[in-house]
Amino acid sequence: MNEQLLFENYLLVLKSSVEVYVHGTLESSNISNRALLKSGLDKTMISQADTYDMMVKYGWYKVQNIKSSEISKTLKKVKEQ
Repeated sequence: MNEQLLFENYLLVLKSSVEVYVHGTLESSNISNRALLKSGLDKTMISQADTYDMMVKYGWYKVQNIKSSEISKTLKKVKEQ
């Protein structure tokens, strides 16, 4: 397994973990548990951002700028449905 694939998988795990922490935080009725989950969420989001930034730096995560005209076309299609 090469480094790029390893970090792609790690990024996916972090994104999935964020979802779990968000739902746990929102659904927790215990203040202490909520605070613990929120702390985990914050730390995981920092790790996700750091990993994303590193992947962009190495060219492993391509960022594409989308033209405003393409966004408008897509919004028009959605509104027509």
